[in-house]
Amino acid sequence: MTQSHPRISKAVIPAAGLGTRFLPATKATPKEMLPVVDKPAIQYVVEEAVSAGLDDVLMITGRNKRPLEDHFDRNYELESALEKKGDAERLAKVQESSDLATMHYVRQGDPRGLGHAVLCAAPHVGHEPFAVLLGDDLIDPRDPLLQRMIDVQEQHGGSVIALMEVAPEQIHLYGCAAVEATADGDVVKVAGLVEKPDPADAPSNYAIIGRYVLDPHIFGILRKTEPGRGGEIQLTDALQQLAQDEKVGGPVHGVVFKGRRYDTGDRGDFLRAIVRLACEREDLGPEFRTWLRSYVAEEMQQS
Repeated sequence: MTQSHPRISKAVIPAAGLGTRFLPATKATPKEMLPVVDKPAIQYVVEEAVSAGLDDVLMITGRNKRPLEDHFDRNYELESALEKKGDAERLAKVQESSDLATMHYVRQGDPRGLGHAVLCAAPHVGHEPFAVLLGDDLIDPRDPLLQRMIDVQEQHGGSVIALMEVAPEQIHLYGCAAVEATADGDVVKVAGLVEKPDPADAPSNYAIIGRYVLDPHIFGILRKTEPGRGGEIQLTDALQQLAQDEKVGGPVHGVVFKGRRYDTGDRGDFLRAIVRLACEREDLGPEFRTWLRSYVAEEMQQS
């Protein structure tokens, strides 16, 4: 008999990082506000949470992150100007971001890692399971990863992490999971976790990507977690404890994702994400793909 677990309603989005890999663009503009085609990256993430039924969103921010709050707030002057112009299309786009979800904000005063950022959400989340979405990973809405993770958590309890198979030589860039198969082909039981291992020491090539559904017991563990790799409090270290002791917070499962993911974590992947998303847009794709083919053909002729 399937056990019933509390329904998840809250999403946490850590957005306090400095974005140093995108300097100088991020000197005064949060990395999360850099446009991916014509929407800031952070809006894609909030839209994903809302599509999974999570319309209570807490954003963990830091200094110089006020534009994030402004983006999801009303801009009456701009709306009035567009309304007077009769520009209903752009008015709808402006209002869309402010109507997406009930937004909350808390500042991470001291940048002490992802684990510490998640811990900042404890007063808002309380004793409910919750989702964590990292802004560097954009998941295509046609591949509902977060909804699948929520379904797994409701079935098994505990915590659920998103996993993706990567080339063995790339595993040192990610948290890595030791896994055991389950009856569901896309679900694994997580036996252990390690943050950015050397390829020779990695227990698998299953990499953690930026989606989590967490049991609230994670907060108690994070409060006691010592700084780990990079001198930061690592969420992976806390999840490792949950995986080793199911009596505290339940088991840890992983959903193996094979869908479309757009990595905006570095400059090259950010550009590739823009190209891929632009190519798939109905309003931009046909003309942009034609230009792109022509450009690539010219480059190949010159090389």
